This record gives sequence, C-alpha cells and structure tokens, in this order.
Amino acid sequence: QVQLVESGGGLVQPGGSLKLSCTASGFALDNPYMAWYRQGPGKQREWVCDITRGGSTTCTEDVKGRFTISRDDAKNTVYLQMDSLKPEDTAVYFCYAYEQFPYWGQGTQVTVAP
Repeated sequence: QVQLVESGGGLVQPGGSLKLSCTASGFALDNPYMAWYRQGPGKQREWVCDITRGGSTTCTEDVKGRFTISRDDAKNTVYLQMDSLKPEDTAVYFCYAYEQFPYWGQGTQVTVAP
C-alpha cells in the first residue's frame, strides 16, 4: 500500500523559511519520480518542483532561487526547502509520486503572513 506522509507546514512571516518533508512507503521500486504541488486559496493546484529518479530537479519560475527540492533515498523522503517566503506562497502543499499510477499526500498548510 503506497503512502505519502507530509510534514513541516505552518505559519511563517514574509522572508522566512520552512522545510517540508514527504516520506514515501509501499513503492515497488526505489526512488520514484516525486514532486511538490500547491493549491492557494481560490486557485487551481499547480506544480512547484520535481525530482526524477536520477536526481534531476526542476522548479517553476515563480520559486526558482527560493525553493529547493531534494531527496534522501535512505529515508525514502523528499524535502522542499522554502526560503524568502512571500504571502503569495500561502497554499496547501501536496507531495506527489508516480510509479505506474499517480499518488498524492494529504497536504500540509503553509501560511505566509506578518
């Protein structure tokens, strides 16, 4: 049974930092393709960053230079380091993985406000 468990969300002031974690279990293969998405208030869910099985990373232009995705294969965990946070980064952040089928985590709330 595949499971993705996120943690690390919370309230932070503009300019601050947060680090999200997503621990995966139940995959048949090691290091599945994984990504972070987010859904802001009244907005559609959007892709933020991803990391391939080989470790290549890509992020949307909105967060380049501020967010970093990484993975610790020994812990089956993917991270999203978010720096220089802005109010417009406020959203529910979802972990996503793909191995034959798409899988989603339950989401973790990130709120950026004074």
